[in-house]
Amino acid sequence: MRMSRPSPFVLGSLAAIAGAVLVSSVVAADPITVSANEVRVVTFKRPVKTVFIANPLIADITVIDPTRAFLLGKNIGSTQIVALDDRGQETFNDKVTVLSEPGKIVTLQRGKAQETLSCIDQRCQTAPVVGDAAEPFDATLGQMAKSEQMKAAAGR
Repeated sequence: MRMSRPSPFVLGSLAAIAGAVLVSSVVAADPITVSANEVRVVTFKRPVKTVFIANPLIADITVIDPTRAFLLGKNIGSTQIVALDDRGQETFNDKVTVLSEPGKIVTLQRGKAQETLSCIDQRCQTAPVVGDAAEPFDATLGQMAKSEQMKAAAGR
């Protein structure tokens, strides 16, 4: 019985499928959730050299060592963490969702305008989220940016 050789198309298709399976198994992970103003430890399966967070207004990440990092939830929303190994290969790619602190967020609706507040005990303060009215949103973000600048200047 004579065996025929697979066509180049079949071999190419098999190689593409195998490559896709390998890539997806390297970067796929369970989605990460963290509450605003809380921190958790993210553990990487393999050592990483570079870690990047797509939107640092949503979350921040600080590397502890090659396999662990602190993840801080800053503002409600979603962003992405990408990590590379020492060869520049992607070893981690995952979505991060920052949730509000349970029971501590109040949304004021004034006609079409919305304002979000974060409340602790008897005190509430503006906690801007996408969709809030421009005035309180811009004012609070401006104050937050100025505060960060002052902290950075003090740390020099």
